[in-house]
Amino acid sequence: MIIAAAEKPRVVIILGPTAAGKTRAAIEMAPRFSGEIISADSMQVYRYLNIGTAKPKAEEQRSVRHHLIDVVDPDEEYSAARFAEEAGLCIEKIIAQGKVPFIVGGTGLYIDSLLGGLIEGPPADPELRAYYKRHAVQHGSSDLHQLLHRRDAAAAARIHPHDTVRIIRALEVWEYTGRSIVSRQRDHGFKEERYYCIKIGLNAERSHLFERISERATRMIQDGLIQEVEDLLSRGYPDRCLPLQSFSYRSVMEFLKGKLSIEEMHSIIARDTRHYAKRQLTWFKRDNHIVWFKPRESDRIEETVRQFLESPDTRPVD
Repeated sequence: MIIAAAEKPRVVIILGPTAAGKTRAAIEMAPRFSGEIISADSMQVYRYLNIGTAKPKAEEQRSVRHHLIDVVDPDEEYSAARFAEEAGLCIEKIIAQGKVPFIVGGTGLYIDSLLGGLIEGPPADPELRAYYKRHAVQHGSSDLHQLLHRRDAAAAARIHPHDTVRIIRALEVWEYTGRSIVSRQRDHGFKEERYYCIKIGLNAERSHLFERISERATRMIQDGLIQEVEDLLSRGYPDRCLPLQSFSYRSVMEFLKGKLSIEEMHSIIARDTRHYAKRQLTWFKRDNHIVWFKPRESDRIEETVRQFLESPDTRPVD
């Protein structure tokens, strides 16, 4: 059976591990297709966090319209559910203007939630969440992660020890259902996609990617990452707020407390970023629909996007 893909809006997705060149590729390509960029980065939603999140520079954002960057303060929560809702509204507006939405980022959960909808689960319990948040403040997110590991080892293996929001949600699901959030994700499968899309994956050889990551860590420090953290603290944001617990900012906090030298800080930022890139690739490699390219293959990427946007509006379904 063949149905018209026009029943679903078309979107272009550019994804991949950190430092693979997604931002540059999207900024170069989107204008060629009358496109606008929707950031799918769980850290770039926060205001004032520019250097440590590798946020597109102001001139880059002026060259192509960007959405979902700088939408919340560092002490506010932002979730995959909120992203899916707000990105969906952005897509509607962009398409209504006759333009092409480019979803660009490395947060796989955000992308999957946008495309396939969120997993049905128990509602948030404010009291339970408050209890776990107090636990994280008093004992550290790593201790909370150990608690999750004892209850749901599969979820703990997928969630970073400092990702307090996801740790708490996994604990919450376990408390209410007695099941791992991983098994619920597996059952859901993100199969019913809301959009007709092409997924362009960018990745480099591991040694080259790791070299780019080390160079990015150096550039962040040179560009003023330490001053950025000092400015955040001077604004009154506590060091325990979620964005400052992410790897780049956490290491700077340790440097400012005198626990790390600047060389150690650089080394740890690069190491933690490498680990993050590996986790991103593990997430994306599950998706057989991603078409992978190396960053330098810009001509092939552009032609692939062009063929997708100009192809007949039909596709096979069961």
